[in-house]
Amino acid sequence: MAATMDHARSTISKIFCGEPRSYMRFNLAQNIEGDSSQVEMKLSNDDEEAPNSEGAPRHQDTYSRRPSRPAKNVIFYVIGVLLIFVIGYLIGYLTNRRQDLKTVDCSSDSDSDSDPENQPVTPRATAIEAEPTLDWSDIRNILRGKLSAEALRGRLREFSLSSHEAGSKEDELLANTVFSAFKTYNMNPWTDEHFVKLQSLSSGSPNKVRFGAEEIGRPAGYLAYSASGTKEGRVVYAHYGQPEDFKYVADMKIDLAGSVVLLRAGKISFAEKVANAAKLKAVAVLIYPDPVNYSNIQNEALYGHVHLGSGDPFTPGFPSFNHTQFPPAQSSGLPGILAQTITVEMAAKIFQKMGGANAPSFWDEGRLPVVYKLGSENDTVSVEVNNVLAEKMIHNVFGVIKGFVDADRYVVIGAQRDSWGPGYAKSTVGTTMLVELARAISDMVEHDGFKPRRSIVFASWSAGEYGSVGATEWLEGYLASLNMKAFTYINLDGAVTGSQTFKAAASPLLYRLIQTTLREVISPKASEKTLFEEVSGSNWELSVMEPMRMDDSAYPFTAFSGIPSVSFRFTKSAGEYEFLGTAQDNEERLSSATEGRTAQFAASAAQFAGQMALRLVHDHLLRLDVERYGIKVRSYVAQINRRIDQLRQSNVVSAGKLEALTVNWLASAVGSFRRASSAIISDMQNSDLNDVETCRIINDRLMGVEHNFLSPYVSAKDVPFRHVVFGSGSHTLAALVEHLNALKMDAPESDTDLFRNQFALATWTIQGCANTLAGNVWALDNEI
Repeated sequence: MAATMDHARSTISKIFCGEPRSYMRFNLAQNIEGDSSQVEMKLSNDDEEAPNSEGAPRHQDTYSRRPSRPAKNVIFYVIGVLLIFVIGYLIGYLTNRRQDLKTVDCSSDSDSDSDPENQPVTPRATAIEAEPTLDWSDIRNILRGKLSAEALRGRLREFSLSSHEAGSKEDELLANTVFSAFKTYNMNPWTDEHFVKLQSLSSGSPNKVRFGAEEIGRPAGYLAYSASGTKEGRVVYAHYGQPEDFKYVADMKIDLAGSVVLLRAGKISFAEKVANAAKLKAVAVLIYPDPVNYSNIQNEALYGHVHLGSGDPFTPGFPSFNHTQFPPAQSSGLPGILAQTITVEMAAKIFQKMGGANAPSFWDEGRLPVVYKLGSENDTVSVEVNNVLAEKMIHNVFGVIKGFVDADRYVVIGAQRDSWGPGYAKSTVGTTMLVELARAISDMVEHDGFKPRRSIVFASWSAGEYGSVGATEWLEGYLASLNMKAFTYINLDGAVTGSQTFKAAASPLLYRLIQTTLREVISPKASEKTLFEEVSGSNWELSVMEPMRMDDSAYPFTAFSGIPSVSFRFTKSAGEYEFLGTAQDNEERLSSATEGRTAQFAASAAQFAGQMALRLVHDHLLRLDVERYGIKVRSYVAQINRRIDQLRQSNVVSAGKLEALTVNWLASAVGSFRRASSAIISDMQNSDLNDVETCRIINDRLMGVEHNFLSPYVSAKDVPFRHVVFGSGSHTLAALVEHLNALKMDAPESDTDLFRNQFALATWTIQGCANTLAGNVWALDNEI
């Protein structure tokens, strides 16, 4: 702009002030009133110098002009110069305006981060070429074309091993294979080493079970993190070991203190079964696979763990990096009692020797050729566990596809790599899907013009069989770095275990995205139908969604780190794939469960995971459904309110204490969350997607929801699952409901003052989440 103005001033000076101080060649043609007058100026240069009469070069600049002009021509020249000035000004203004617009384009916000948890970068770098060139239908179709059953079939063969236990050479071999694949796809791979304590069977001292003096057997399977030693007590059968099962046993006047409890596998995790027994002061637990749940397992050993938590239980709340100064601590989730799996044959021998009353008829009948008894006082069983605890080095492997706009915001896709035995459904299929998704999406970026706004981190975890150890240690190590950066976790473990139906467990924030994706992924069973048409029925949520269990690999992401997560699987219409945690989880068994179409179902599962991830990194605004979370929280408020009313009517608690017991505070906090949800939805609908700052602020508000449901009033070390909705402990909304039930029954552990304290802290956790969702401090609702 300054150059244009200087040019104009120079021209005016030439016209009105005589000869210029310097000259340049130009033509200014005027056709006003037919005047063809011209001005020609010439600046000499070396190439154009002509010799003078003596042959010497001429050094004087020459120019020619018409010797005289009418006065009106001067006016025309002035008008022409003014026109040039105006045109130059407009050109300069429009040029600068275009540059300004480039710097505020929402889709051009670029960031680069090869190692998301270690190397944060500035989130404001912009480039107009970062604007995605593909619409969503293009992206979906390209991904579908790159994830074929044939490609997955070949990769399944590559990752199939007979055994790849955590910390073994086979586990390391697979880690190197995944790392090499990520490197081939230019994903800047890196590894994460942890030194964790894992349990295994003793090579010299086998575990044993005796009934009286008779040895029942020496199990080949085991439960990691069981206590070691020998315990003896009366044997009591307690069905699946759920709280209601133990309540029935207690109502039958059977004292479980000092007992050995016999339980079926299924319904709830091994860790929950053992924790429930430990609360009642049992000394040991035996778990067997009943044929009613495990019809194809005969004398196969079961493997698992009994840590009621995740990660290395001897470094609770902090990572097990090398040279970390570990305090003498252990997780509160370690049971402290013996736990051992036994075979069907061993269980049958114990039942045959047991006395006492028959098991109740409303407990579903097992299929052992024996009468199921509760046990008598004279039925004595001895359990000996000699598991060995050892420190092992494990590797997590990562690769990243960087976003072109907000590279420091990322979705994580992960799969467990280790297993006891072949682990074909447990880990091989998931690892295959992980690497194939990495290949397909990398290829889309490199060759198809796909430019994700946000990044995708691919993670291959080790020690998943011991309770998501590798994943949890990573979360513990980078907890602060992951906050407000990792906004979703997609779990690929066990994604194919059958062929009859589709199930998913997720944070409510992801429900709407799951529904949308089901409508877009083609069913592997019928090419003319989508998954939604195939499995949803009249109520998709009732047909597809289920609660997330504590032993789900995605659970610590939500309950410990506050990252919305999802697990999903093709499975049987009734029951579970019974070979998980056994040596029979191999290609043949899974092929039978999928009717010979394992690769086709794996391709559809990869499509489902890939489309969710791509939708999250493609759109300007994150597809996180805050309204659905409000429904979940309001359902708890309704339960609490109903029980408080029942408590008032029961007259168990004194009137003075009940007077202050009201649900109004909690209802007000939930109301604040609902209003904040409505406000942000309105902001999203009315936002300018080309406004960088607006997009970023809205997405940050959405990303904070899950994290702010983590209670700030409990320690991550002592209570790792701090989530008030999905966590575990007295701080949760579920615990409030249970405490009200205990108050109504006047149970010894109930305490009105303690309840009011827990109630207040849960209320303020929800209010804090509402405040963050609302955004700026002047937008907060202070009605509470």
